[in-house]
Amino acid sequence: MPQFLPVIETPDVVENLGDATRRVGEVTKTFGNATKEVVVDKAVQYKDVYTTLNEFNQAFWERLPYLIIAVVIFVVFWLGAKLFKIIVRKTLSSRAAHKQNLILVLNRIGSSVIVFVGFLIAMVIAIPGFTPGQLISTLGIGSVAIGFAFKDTFQNLLSGIMILLSEPFQIGDQIINGSFEGIVEDIQIRATYLRTYDGRRIVIPNSQLFTTPVTVNTAFSNRRIQTRLGIGCDDDVAMAKQVILNTIRQCPSVDLDRPVTVVLTELGDYTNNLMVRWWIKDNAQVDVTSSTDEVLSALKLAISHAGINLPYPTSQVRVMDSEGNDLPTQRLLATKPQPGHFGTAPVLPTAKSQTDCTRDPIEDSKPERETSLQGLEKKPESP
Repeated sequence: MPQFLPVIETPDVVENLGDATRRVGEVTKTFGNATKEVVVDKAVQYKDVYTTLNEFNQAFWERLPYLIIAVVIFVVFWLGAKLFKIIVRKTLSSRAAHKQNLILVLNRIGSSVIVFVGFLIAMVIAIPGFTPGQLISTLGIGSVAIGFAFKDTFQNLLSGIMILLSEPFQIGDQIINGSFEGIVEDIQIRATYLRTYDGRRIVIPNSQLFTTPVTVNTAFSNRRIQTRLGIGCDDDVAMAKQVILNTIRQCPSVDLDRPVTVVLTELGDYTNNLMVRWWIKDNAQVDVTSSTDEVLSALKLAISHAGINLPYPTSQVRVMDSEGNDLPTQRLLATKPQPGHFGTAPVLPTAKSQTDCTRDPIEDSKPERETSLQGLEKKPESP
């Protein structure tokens, strides 16, 4: 049989356990009350924040359907602006082919107005109490500051609209403004884009194009080309004119419906200068360059066959010794370098170079220059 130990219960142990249990309960209750007070104090402190967030959350969910409707309306107006551009382009392109700038300004201004109206309607729906008058009054308050800050921008904007309406040039025209020349690629509200003939892009502010002179090379269907041609002073001017006229009229690029003129403009020091003018049917820069090359190549060949000289500037040099006497021609020829030799001629020890100042300038009006015997090489003069 198992042996059980007897349980000894004393009143002191039971009493001690009861006291401990009561103290633990009191501590727990005290801690709970303190925690409750802290939580209540914090809740009272942040009550406004919780209330605001709660109200904002409720207001957001209440206004969400209106926000969705506002976004949908704005998108509809934006698509309407795109449709307006397509309709204007298809309707007016064939009827006003020469008014492309007008079509462009109608597209941009009309689409901008449609999008702005859609924005105002969307704002009225999305924001309670909003009216277009409030927006206008807000802009009116800062209009002076905005005007000073964006003065150049507004100037370019108005200049772009005036250029599009007045049409001094169109997209595709070749224009010159100051030192800039190229083909007009696009006319925007703020600036105009040019493409140069070597494939670069130039952005010119519209205010500059509106206030400074602009040369439009392609404004008319025909274009005149002119070049200066010098012939010898002893050549027959009348015969040279006839040769030039006959040669130019045989070039395919020349417009024979327009006059070809050859005018003597100057009796120069060594040439008689003729101004040659002719017209071409196309006005593009590539046509000008091509016609100039064709005409000048034909003139060079025809003038050479006719025995007409095309002189160039020459210099006459007199070489004298230390006593002021001209050196013999044989002595100069003896010091001339051999053909194919790129060295310099030996310097004569007793000779010096100087300009003859006693010669009558009427006898020889050709320019002179000082030179030394070193590197002297005699050039044949053109008759």
